[in-house]
Amino acid sequence: MTEQVRIAGIFIYPVKSTAAIAVTEASVEPRGFAGDRRWAVTDDSGGFLSAREYPKLVRILAQPRGNRLIMSAPGRPTIEVPIPDPGTPRRTVMIGSDRCKALPAGPDVDGWLSDFLGVRCRLAYMDDGCVRSVGHAHVRGEVSFADNYPLLIISSASLDDLNRRLPASMDIRRFRPNLVADGTRAYAEDDWQRIGVGDAVFRAVDRCARCAVTTIDPENAERHPQQEPLRTLSRYRREADGCVYFGRNLMPERLGPVRAGDPVEILA
Repeated sequence: MTEQVRIAGIFIYPVKSTAAIAVTEASVEPRGFAGDRRWAVTDDSGGFLSAREYPKLVRILAQPRGNRLIMSAPGRPTIEVPIPDPGTPRRTVMIGSDRCKALPAGPDVDGWLSDFLGVRCRLAYMDDGCVRSVGHAHVRGEVSFADNYPLLIISSASLDDLNRRLPASMDIRRFRPNLVADGTRAYAEDDWQRIGVGDAVFRAVDRCARCAVTTIDPENAERHPQQEPLRTLSRYRREADGCVYFGRNLMPERLGPVRAGDPVEILA
C-alpha cells in the first residue's frame, strides 16, 4: 500500500532554545520558517546560551506579534520586545564556530532574561542584514540561529517506535522539530532526499545528531535522571561516528507556505 504521508504538526522557536510554538501554517524562507530562531540569548562576548547549559530557557515562551516579541516565563512579568532598528550598532553573535553581526535587543529585556536565568545575558535579533551561511561544505545556503540547518522533520512513527522502547513515553517537543509527519513507517525520513510540502520543496541533507537538550523536560526544565531518551536511542541509533541520530535536517529549495494537513510528496 502506498504511504499517504501528511504534516501533523508545525513548530517554530522564535528565540533559540526557548519553548516550542505550535502553528497551523508557516511561510518557508531561505533561512527556514518565518519567525523561527531569529532571536538568540548570548553572553557578554556573544556566545549563545543553550538549554544544554541553561535548561530554564525552555520555560520561556516567546511569541512574535507584528513588529514585537512577547516574552513570558514563570514568576516573571510579561515583556514586549520591539524589533531593533536596523541602524542600531551591531554585536557579534557566535553559534558554534560561526560568527554573524546581529542587532542588540536592549537593556530592558537583557535584565529580564538575566534575572530569570540567573546569569548575565543579552538578547540579539537576526534581521536581513545579519547573514549566516550553513557551515557545511556540501550544502550551500543561509541559516537562522539554528544549530546547523534551517529545518528539522521527524515522523510520528519514529517517536512511537522510540516510546515503545522507553520506560515512559516522551513528547515530540523534546526533539524540537519544525515539521512532524504522519502516515509513514518509523525512520522513513532517514532515506528521504527531497520532499515537497504544500508549495515548498526541501532538500533532505543530513540526519540530525541529538544532544542533551532532548533530556530536558519542556514542562519543568528538569533533566532526566537516567539521561533518557539519549540512553535508549544510543542502543539502536548510534552510528560509527559516535553520534545518536533522530530526525532529518532540511534545506529549502522552493519557498512558499506549508500547512498542517498538507501531503508530503517524496520526490527522491
